[in-house]
Amino acid sequence: MTDLGELDRSTPPGAADPVKALLHRHRDLCEQAVDPLEIAAGLEAHGITDRTAARFRHRDVFSLAEELYARVPRDDAPPRPAPATTSPRARGGWTVLTLLPGALCVATVAALRLTHGQTRLYAAAAGVLAVALALRAALRRGPLSARTDIPPRAATASWSCWLLGYALLGDGLLGTAVTGGPDGLPDGTAEGDWPLTVAPVVALALACAPAAWAAHLLAARVGRRLASSRGLEDFSASVRPVLIGVYVLFLGAVAALLTATSALLGEPPALPSTLALGGLLFLARLLTIHGFTHAPRVILAVTAIAQTTALATLFAARLPGCDALATPVQTLTTAWSPAALPTLTCGTAALILLIHASRTLARASAHIRPERPR
Repeated sequence: MTDLGELDRSTPPGAADPVKALLHRHRDLCEQAVDPLEIAAGLEAHGITDRTAARFRHRDVFSLAEELYARVPRDDAPPRPAPATTSPRARGGWTVLTLLPGALCVATVAALRLTHGQTRLYAAAAGVLAVALALRAALRRGPLSARTDIPPRAATASWSCWLLGYALLGDGLLGTAVTGGPDGLPDGTAEGDWPLTVAPVVALALACAPAAWAAHLLAARVGRRLASSRGLEDFSASVRPVLIGVYVLFLGAVAALLTATSALLGEPPALPSTLALGGLLFLARLLTIHGFTHAPRVILAVTAIAQTTALATLFAARLPGCDALATPVQTLTTAWSPAALPTLTCGTAALILLIHASRTLARASAHIRPERPR
């Protein structure tokens, strides 16, 4: 199939009315759009840039979209809907949902500290299930909900769960494996043979609420930039600082929550690894919200596989003649700490996703027509 952007670029510059030909090719887009901004985003998605708009005798894509919108007959069309706003009641609904995972996680940790033996196992299972259901509900409504239907193969939940599980159990397993352990299963405490690191998981569960507010702030600021911009390059240049600012605000909230939870639980604050993981999951969700699922899925999968492989090398090195397999992980752990592995893997992955998001989410087409799949 011939690309619509190539067709547009092939329009003769001397045509009597090049905009009319463009309108014919994009009639469905122009007729269904509720405002010129939606047409501008659609044109951008088809590869039309401000430079291409000059071929149609317009200074930028926004100006071209305004003429296309004006040319479409709308006598029998229903009145344009008012801009969507979030009512206080709706905002209160998703606010409660985003607070629920953190509250249930805190309750689960309290139950683990008050129970023993088999009762503790039941409490842990019930707590994990409750937190998972609450997190699923928070991701289905409000600013963290995806704007398009995500196919099952594009879901990142399994990889996210693995990374969170590693934050809870991985450092303890890595530390004991380097010294020849573990000799038993985790007992739900930080003092056992296979210690748990609870504070980072609790902080990240509580960070679900700041993540929702950060996503809401990004959408609001980008909406205002979209309405005031007069060119695609101008819009992209104004959105990138907003994205970076929102990202930094979220990391600050995670740092504050981790400091508080570590002090309350009596654990050393694993700040670098928690910030790396929190930043990675937040960026993956931001991209997923706007329908860009491929990069988050791949990056999360590679990160989880890297952590699994690192752990596997320690146990594989116990086989005869395989001692060298454990050298890289042992060197990293000895020089720094067990937390160096998740810091390195998640931090690298977060940096890659940040670069990708600063390019992808800076496009106008990423913020228009949320109800329609790309």
